[in-house]
Amino acid sequence: MRLNLSTDYALRLLMYLGTHPDRLCTIQEVAERFDISRTHLMKVANLLSQRGWVRSVRGKNGGLQLGKAAEAINVGAVVRDTEADFQLVECMGTQGAHCLLDNRCQLKRLLHQATLAFLAHLDAYTLVDLLQPETRQILLESAS
Repeated sequence: MRLNLSTDYALRLLMYLGTHPDRLCTIQEVAERFDISRTHLMKVANLLSQRGWVRSVRGKNGGLQLGKAAEAINVGAVVRDTEADFQLVECMGTQGAHCLLDNRCQLKRLLHQATLAFLAHLDAYTLVDLLQPETRQILLESAS
């Protein structure tokens, strides 16, 4: 399984904001710090703002900050909000499959169960768990 770029950027953005809870952070500074696409990060920030994970302040002195306390931001929920789907193979999609085993396939069931286990594991963590001292130190160094 591979998470999409939006999910990657979303988690990095939340980690950055969680490390700087006392101020507004700009898209530009986050994009520069992680060396990622500013345009793509703007789209991700917009999605996170719509979902309530991030609070966006417009204007000259605007920026972003967490929309909830870090301990209230569940990693599994963020991943579900940013991933388009968890279709690991064609037959897991809503369109059905072109496979003669479709309704009798154990692989489909196994992959579905693995996906549920993956998400359940992520559900056990919040943003606070991602902000260990080493991570905080790296992200705080960027502010200087």
